[in-house]
Amino acid sequence: MSLLWTSDEIAAATGGTASAPFEVTGVTFDSREVGPGDLFVAMPGTAYDGHLFVDAAFEAGAAGAIVSQPVKGSHVLVEDTFAALRALGRASRERTKATIVGVTGSVGKTSTKEALFAALDRNRPGKVHRSVKSYNNHTGVPLSLARMPPDAVYAVLEMGMSNKGEIAALTRQVRPHVAVVTAIAPAHIENLGSEEAIADAKGEIFEGLESGGVAIIPNDTPHRDRLLKAARRYADRIITFGGGDADVHAVHAVTAEGGGSLISAALLERELTFTISQRGDHWVFNSLAVLAAIEALGEDVGLAGLALADLGGLKGRGERHLIAVEGGEVLLIDESYNANPASMAATLKSLGAERDVARRIAVLGPMRELGEHSAELHAGLARCVHDAHVDQLILIGDEMRPLAEKVVGHIALDLATSVDEATELLRRTVRPGDAVLVKASNSVGLAKLVESMAKELACST
Repeated sequence: MSLLWTSDEIAAATGGTASAPFEVTGVTFDSREVGPGDLFVAMPGTAYDGHLFVDAAFEAGAAGAIVSQPVKGSHVLVEDTFAALRALGRASRERTKATIVGVTGSVGKTSTKEALFAALDRNRPGKVHRSVKSYNNHTGVPLSLARMPPDAVYAVLEMGMSNKGEIAALTRQVRPHVAVVTAIAPAHIENLGSEEAIADAKGEIFEGLESGGVAIIPNDTPHRDRLLKAARRYADRIITFGGGDADVHAVHAVTAEGGGSLISAALLERELTFTISQRGDHWVFNSLAVLAAIEALGEDVGLAGLALADLGGLKGRGERHLIAVEGGEVLLIDESYNANPASMAATLKSLGAERDVARRIAVLGPMRELGEHSAELHAGLARCVHDAHVDQLILIGDEMRPLAEKVVGHIALDLATSVDEATELLRRTVRPGDAVLVKASNSVGLAKLVESMAKELACST
């Protein structure tokens, strides 16, 4: 690992005082992630104070820490560790010469961020930085900035929100050269009240655009003109992607051998035929956003197409597991990370497109932060379930009852009160040749089901 920060640089950026000289090669505020050479930021927390884990961080190999009270081991002492993390992120943004792409949207932002990283890394190997996991909020964005290597050529940073004004604050830290909005859907509608308000909140990303900045906007949304109006105030150039008259659009897309899609796309300067390994129309849409950004950056779209073909499954976002069971295998599709009406519809459609399977089973948990719209939007999934030809449905929790009431009598149905109960139901139900989709909002904890099923079924062979 190359040098990221020295103690003098950290102290200068944060206004703190270094206890001794040290150098770090990484930054984290999660003591479970600490590796040799890392800087551990002892963040205040609602449940636990990060200072309780400083000793554990040093035992795990941390080279230094940012703290607000003296500790044993090399550290920089500051008044406020959260403010210090923000300051370190700001210093990183000031020193970098990287071209930065900011990504937001109601659905697809993490997947698009990962695909864009892969496409840029194929063009500039080892010189592209990205936010990891979904570090996209008021703590994750400054952390991602602070982790950016000084010699990065590109950085792809994700920004998320649950309320008005949050993207505006984040984009002013990131100051992107290219800002991508993936899609607008009723995620966080509980807080914002309407899709129009959600579109306005996502459009805040354009407020941080650097001079000469590019805005990349989905064409297939009723809120396109709203996003265009927001972008025109800050962007020097606007590119639309998707269907219809979009600047970047698919001329045709068909299912590729082995899954995924074969796409011929009209770009700004040329046409490109490429494949994507990921399944579903939503991934066709994601790939067009990626190519729009690659072309706007002046990089090789052909290399980007190769990267999209090689992109593996993303944990919790479509990763596919073939699990051995007595008499054959089960396909387990892990979409456990998050869910809203748009992503539920897209992944159920993908399940319906699975061929050569004995049965299609969907294990669905609640979509959170829908507020007064929750019952209506959950019930509205009935059409998607029907169109996907789901044979067996396992629903978790009271929030899924509106959907259960719509499909009862039309489909084999089980109701579970917990993830553990759903796991047991699925374990008893699944048979060789089945395809199982697992999806819910992250807070439901369906990742536990995926891990448990893989372990239990593998042990049963």
